[in-house]
Amino acid sequence: MAPAAMVAPMATPLNIAGNLAAVRGRIAAAASVARRDAADVTLVAVSKTHGAPAIVAAIAAGQRHFGENRVQEAALKYPALKAECPGLELHLIGPLQTNKVKEAVALFDVIETLDRPKLAEALAREIARQARRPRLFVEVNTGEEPQKAGVLPADADVFVADCRRFGLDIAGLMCIPPAAEEPALHFALLREIARRNGIAQLSMGMSADYETAIRFGATHVRVGTAIFGAREPSAPR
Repeated sequence: MAPAAMVAPMATPLNIAGNLAAVRGRIAAAASVARRDAADVTLVAVSKTHGAPAIVAAIAAGQRHFGENRVQEAALKYPALKAECPGLELHLIGPLQTNKVKEAVALFDVIETLDRPKLAEALAREIARQARRPRLFVEVNTGEEPQKAGVLPADADVFVADCRRFGLDIAGLMCIPPAAEEPALHFALLREIARRNGIAQLSMGMSADYETAIRFGATHVRVGTAIFGAREPSAPR
């Protein structure tokens, strides 16, 4: 496992600031190797299962982009935090059920897990109703793993076209490579799907592989453990 993923359990506020600085440094170094501008890579701090004190510590250290897996958990933590710090941007990075679409559109600034026509239709209706347009990423199941969400690579082009026919603006693609496979192969596949569909943003790379993802063009990397440490066992649901 890459050193970036080796973090002591449940980091303190001081550790969170230091961990953020370390991750940002590694992003800058990876971008430099790839001959990219580090400013073109957005760090999304994955705060799932971590409470408000940890998030506040990250905000104090200058972090503004956060990721959550569950609509319900994010709804407990983020409205107050966003009211206090209007510059926060919240990403939904976990599966979205259609019965949570109304709440998700109201709360999240980016929804990264659009993966089926029924969800696309529900999002289109709710975006029109609320007149609020979170940026949308299509999740691609690059490893074709049956237990994971995401559109299959072979179906991605048609799905993106269908989303656009629903009036949805697809800002990016997202993937989570299989744990036992070389992530570079999956990042390269996602990049190619994005290229042929004229999609500019790529959310790929987590604590163990975000430097590789940057080499393959990631515009967003989702890092949790390397910033916050181990997950809190009693986080809000």
